[in-house]
Amino acid sequence: MHDYEMIVIGSGPSGRRAAVQAAKLGKSVLVVEKGRRVGGVSVHTGTIPSKTLRETVLNLSGWRERGFYGRSYRVKQDIGAPDLMARLHKTLDHEVEVLEHQFSRNGVRTARGEARFVSPHDVEITGETGEHTTVSGAHILVAVGTRPFRPDYVPFNGTSVFDSDEIVELPRLPRSLAVIGAGVIGVEYATIFSALDVQVTLIEPRSSFLDFIDKELIEEFTHELRDRNVSLRLGSKVAAIELGHDGHPICRLSDGRTVSSEMLLFAAGRVGATDTLNLGAAGLEVDHRGRLQVDPKTLQTSVPHIYAAGDVIGFPSLASTSMEQGRVAACHAFGLAPPPPPEFFPYGIYSVPEMSTVGMSEEEVRKREIPYECGIARFRETSRGHIMGLNTGMMKMIFSVKTRRLLGVHIVGEGATELIHIGQAVLNLKGTIDYFIENTFNYPTLAEAYKIAGLDAWNRLSRG
Repeated sequence: MHDYEMIVIGSGPSGRRAAVQAAKLGKSVLVVEKGRRVGGVSVHTGTIPSKTLRETVLNLSGWRERGFYGRSYRVKQDIGAPDLMARLHKTLDHEVEVLEHQFSRNGVRTARGEARFVSPHDVEITGETGEHTTVSGAHILVAVGTRPFRPDYVPFNGTSVFDSDEIVELPRLPRSLAVIGAGVIGVEYATIFSALDVQVTLIEPRSSFLDFIDKELIEEFTHELRDRNVSLRLGSKVAAIELGHDGHPICRLSDGRTVSSEMLLFAAGRVGATDTLNLGAAGLEVDHRGRLQVDPKTLQTSVPHIYAAGDVIGFPSLASTSMEQGRVAACHAFGLAPPPPPEFFPYGIYSVPEMSTVGMSEEEVRKREIPYECGIARFRETSRGHIMGLNTGMMKMIFSVKTRRLLGVHIVGEGATELIHIGQAVLNLKGTIDYFIENTFNYPTLAEAYKIAGLDAWNRLSRG
């Protein structure tokens, strides 16, 4: 006999969804969270804070209106860190309140403390004052997420050198910022601060970035960054980081160049937050980045009654997919077979401008040797784009020549992460170019870009 039918370690997107799903199946559930409040990294230092920060910056800076009123346009002339934090804390309070209510109405119990395995079924919880409690679970889900990778050569100090969790509590706005790591997190923060007219330098050891996104989209995105005077240091490894006499960080690159800035954000990777779980006691091992391996269909680890979901299992590390992973794990644990996941899910990057993609990129289509054709629409070609003052933004759709089926949709520009869902639906329903040609879209909307891109591709297909 066990104390709970499911113990969930971590209350982020995957843990939250698993706990609620198990509770709805009538199971006894305990969620263990070591943070001060439930929500995990997603609510407190990751997804929600960064997106809230982005929205605040775009609103206060008047970014969306500059196409009409010029680059000097501002909603608030002097924007400081307190302006950004006020909205952030209000949003986080709301998120936590919603989650606590969700747990309460579904009968999910919570325990605050740090969890560690003492056996495959038993978990010891160390509370804030050091007290220990041991509970047992018939099934256990590890949903602890990740933490920033913090190498020894980076002089983190919380005042001028930050990791991606610390940056959301920025004490003041810098005049210049160096960002190491052009992954999703690095690119998002680099462009958010650039929208505040902070001089940003983005440093990446590889010669390219965000390689999973269609190259034409990245070219469009890169052009806009350079137009905003964002300095890109691609193919540049960091040889050393030191603090100057004024406390400002100095990055010395392997190519001999030096990047001096008022603040530095190190955003080159994250590792699984599994080091304190004592996984060996449960018979589990992690890879070199602290991540657990699971069966992708069931989310089971090598120990069948122990599941893992969310960022701790690696790619795709999205809040949206993590939620589904948590639900699938809970359903499998209690013998309920969830429907198979859709073949394609959207990937959203909340940079400025946004990027979102679903399906195959042009590079993937060519690699598979599928005869294809593309259609392009520029947001400035839409009436809604003119109304909004958009000078940039594009949509690219890829279709099969043989079947006329949609193969992929790639968007950069305002509203990309919302617009992508139309393409996602058509893609997963195996729709063809005819959907976009024959259907009527609201006018004026940015969604008209689907019609424009569809007609562009249709013209090319017709000539083929």
